[in-house]
Amino acid sequence: MINGELLELINKCSIKPAPYEPGFRLVPKGEADGPSERLAFWDDPHISKSMLESHLQPDIDGASRRMETIIQTVRHLFDSEIIKPGTKVLDLGCGPGLYAQMLSKEGAVVTGVDISQRSLDHARKCAEEAGLNIKYEKLDFFDIDYIDEFDAVIQVYGELDTFSDDKRDRLLEIVHRALKKDGIFIFDITTRDLKGKIGLKNGWYVSNGGFWRPGRHLVLEQGFDYPDADLWLNQYIVADENGAAVYRNWFHDYDLGTIRAILKNAGFEADYVWNDLAGVKYTGGGDWIAIGARRNSE
Repeated sequence: MINGELLELINKCSIKPAPYEPGFRLVPKGEADGPSERLAFWDDPHISKSMLESHLQPDIDGASRRMETIIQTVRHLFDSEIIKPGTKVLDLGCGPGLYAQMLSKEGAVVTGVDISQRSLDHARKCAEEAGLNIKYEKLDFFDIDYIDEFDAVIQVYGELDTFSDDKRDRLLEIVHRALKKDGIFIFDITTRDLKGKIGLKNGWYVSNGGFWRPGRHLVLEQGFDYPDADLWLNQYIVADENGAAVYRNWFHDYDLGTIRAILKNAGFEADYVWNDLAGVKYTGGGDWIAIGARRNSE
């Protein structure tokens, strides 16, 4: 990586990007470069390995929530009879199958969808070893084409936050179509209170092997806030001897009134509202809002 190129990249990325502007890779001069929405993140050979390791950390909230919280969530969904034995469940963004396995053990009929081949390979292996009949498919959410097939769709850990308004609405259409009449969409979203506690990233470090790259690399972190849109960005510039890439993680926060209106417009009613998916009673003012949205029967 030529120093001048890296400085040019840092200078370019110090300017607040337009909402949902994708990340991109810097390549040597003379070769084509430009934005790449996915930027080989989920199936990057090293990053996907790091993501799987983060998913499987049982005592921390990393790529997945800690195992104790996952157990509480599944127990809540069955205790409240929102999901029952025999319920057909679609797990969107199933990762290595942590929720899917527990749902299946309780008697749900589960299909898991994810974009990461490495996570799906792990999920399939675990299901086979446990004797669980779980169907896993490698699909982008927006390529799903199920029709009136599921009693429940779940999407956990704020996945809906990561989409632009247009993509969010497209996904709600896809979920609505996948659900049977009176089926339920179970998900959670962040509020602005969480961003206030986390703050915006602004720092750098050098690693001899870590989440982003297997060898020595530089990571520059920077955060941007878009308060008028309830939107914020975590941006990472990752550089090593092979070049540099800019990764952008966008998060759209919601309040209860806003998400209710969005759901209603998409053909859902928020029948259940909690402070989290473990079933804590909704009181407002929390970091998260968890929703069970019923597909309208019309």
